[in-house]
Amino acid sequence: MIDITDDIQSLTTFRRKSGDFMKQLKKTKRPVILTVKGKAAAVVQDAAAYQRLLDMAAVADSGEGIRQGLADVKSGRSRPLREFLAEFEAKNGIPR
Repeated sequence: MIDITDDIQSLTTFRRKSGDFMKQLKKTKRPVILTVKGKAAAVVQDAAAYQRLLDMAAVADSGEGIRQGLADVKSGRSRPLREFLAEFEAKNGIPR
């Protein structure tokens, strides 16, 4: 959850107090949104928190891939592996 009083700061403030922000990032694990001329321009995040975000995205992506595969099977957009391999081998000149 972002705390708008602490987690949205100008880039100028971040430059002046970067050490303080690094401590804040490590302590809270919340990202800091940096603004330029009042508009969001960048997000700074603790490395461990970013890694957790990447891990969560990978798991979600895997789950979505499985859901799509099951939907393909259910709707008939799949074929037996042996059929695919036979076609693939023939197309690419791979002897059996």
